Amino acid sequence: MAKPDSFGKSNRWSLEGMTALVTGGTKGLGHAVVEEFAELGAIVYTCSRNESELKECLSEWERKGFKVSGSVCDVSSRAEREKLMKQVSSLFNGKLNILINNVGTNIYKPTEENSAEDFSFLMTTNLESAYHLSQLAHPLLKASGAASIILMSSVCGVVSVNIGSIYSITKGGMNQLAQNVACEWAKDNIRVNSVAPWFIRTPLAEPYLGNEKFLEEVKC
Repeated sequence: MAKPDSFGKSNRWSLEGMTALVTGGTKGLGHAVVEEFAELGAIVYTCSRNESELKECLSEWERKGFKVSGSVCDVSSRAEREKLMKQVSSLFNGKLNILINNVGTNIYKPTEENSAEDFSFLMTTNLESAYHLSQLAHPLLKASGAASIILMSSVCGVVSVNIGSIYSITKGGMNQLAQNVACEWAKDNIRVNSVAPWFIRTPLAEPYLGNEKFLEEVKC
């Protein structure tokens, strides 16, 4: 009789010894990615704006025996992004196998009510951070010899969903960024993909999934 975990993660593949940076890893999809990578043997670095949440998660991962470390970082800040990548480079000796550009947020308003500050904040947090972190990570990814970038996009970047036009613009931009950079950096053995999930019960999506009128409109 097969052991209970015969068809589990240990028999799918291994990321043993691989290094990964996952932005926004303390909750939602980012948290799930950190745990998945760590379970598969990767050495993971993550970040969060919230120091208490980060400490709590790092303690939890340490109890599980995961190789996860991290630091406080607001990826909407260019200076903090640069500091983050310096920390990652130092920890991983100038090499990185996987970059997950996961951080994202939203301010839901009708298009005509969005302010210049709303536009700037969402574009900086969701799209500019992914672009700049990919730039900063390029030499580390190239040095690893075989690397991957994943951009956490959304179905909202592919079709029209009543969740806010600025958010959708940022996710559509991530899809196009993935296509362009995948072609540019293929010569450096860096794969680039975007993933576009539908609504998943994360802290960001919960306000929408708890709204019956919204669910009826999007028929999910």
